[in-house]
Amino acid sequence: MEIDRIDHVVLTVRSIDATCAFYTRVLGMRVETFAQGRKALAFGRQKFNLHEAGSEFEPKADRPTPGSIDLCLITDTPLDAVIDHLRRCDVTIIEGPVARTGATGPIRSVYLHDPDANLIEVANYVAR
Repeated sequence: MEIDRIDHVVLTVRSIDATCAFYTRVLGMRVETFAQGRKALAFGRQKFNLHEAGSEFEPKADRPTPGSIDLCLITDTPLDAVIDHLRRCDVTIIEGPVARTGATGPIRSVYLHDPDANLIEVANYVAR
């Protein structure tokens, strides 16, 4: 077997509405509604399916918990423009810009928290 990519990740959140508002306003994702009104945040060829804590869709992780994920999101938007956008959105950058290593090479990253205190890393690949 050879895995090609991640299709979707499930985020367990305190409030689907607050999560949708943050990810669309701050990170430019699209809200999609599917399967009897469930919500997802779409971007590129992936999506985050959303489960509200206490009302998770089955099957689910053993201990789904808001604020327990650490994600790295890659953007082609220059990191300086990302930083300016985050500041305009009143989002606190908790670290960065810093050099890190991504799945396929060096990246430059900033870190922030979403409404559930998940750690979100937004990064650019560094030209070689």
